[in-house]
Amino acid sequence: MKEFAKVSLGVFPTPVHKLENISRMLGTQVYVKRDDMTGIGLGGNKVRKLEYLLAEAKAQGAQVVFTTGGAQSNHAMLTAAAANRLGMKPILILKKRGVTGRLGNQLLEYLMGTDVRFMDTNDYADIYAEMDRVGKEMGVPYYKIPCGGSNALGTLGYVDCVRELRDQGMTFDHIICAEGSGGTMAGLALGAKLYMPGARVTGMMVDTDPFDEITPRLMREAAALLEADVDVSSADFDLRDLCGPRYAIPSKEGNDAVRLMAQQEGLFLDPVYTGKAFAGLVAMAKEGVFGADDRVLFVHSGGAGGLFAMDMD
Repeated sequence: MKEFAKVSLGVFPTPVHKLENISRMLGTQVYVKRDDMTGIGLGGNKVRKLEYLLAEAKAQGAQVVFTTGGAQSNHAMLTAAAANRLGMKPILILKKRGVTGRLGNQLLEYLMGTDVRFMDTNDYADIYAEMDRVGKEMGVPYYKIPCGGSNALGTLGYVDCVRELRDQGMTFDHIICAEGSGGTMAGLALGAKLYMPGARVTGMMVDTDPFDEITPRLMREAAALLEADVDVSSADFDLRDLCGPRYAIPSKEGNDAVRLMAQQEGLFLDPVYTGKAFAGLVAMAKEGVFGADDRVLFVHSGGAGGLFAMDMD
């Protein structure tokens, strides 16, 4: 398959280990892929995507990198950290939604001296237009990264993740992840088709976007980039709704899952993404979806910064 340029940002491969206590409690074999340990910022899944996206930005001579998300976006924080490392100026134009005070990821962005701007809009089209306005006003080459880094190029980062798992000698019956913008889930599902065809990938939706359309589209676009001869359809993956009250608002099930992981395994999830996703894994186990000998992988996609901005009741 076609190879694409990457910059070196992360520490890979990330570890995989069994969650012994959780496995006993749920009656199946649960493992965790520690993508919260990717080695820049506080770690997280976006680093794999940014290795591709910022390589393209550098190749295009960008001096400024724009991205977006909610006020506590993990992706935005990691983009700022990575762009700084590579000598490009990050500008974050974020939706004025969520905790905007100097807490969580906003504190980290403050420590990095990041140019953070808020827009009171629900439409990302407004934000992308503002990126163009600011970039043209600055008069320097700039590069726009979509919310979550979830485009075809960013999706390749999680195709790589499944290849990495194979190279680590790992095979799984199920792969579970949070789905918040689509790229991580699409990369895992495409990667499973290419490198681990026995694995069933399930995305735990933490937002209300039409992921049944977004996921296969990103899979097809990423496969086209790779020139991979695979057919893609919605039958290649499963989706479950774990959004709860709404995006970025903690749910009871998600908070319970955060506590369960902390108390049983000493690992910390967040209430917006990974907590809700792990709650979905627990529900599947209780429903009998997994057999006693099934090997179930939970992709820990990070998010620790946001944990410190939330009220955990």
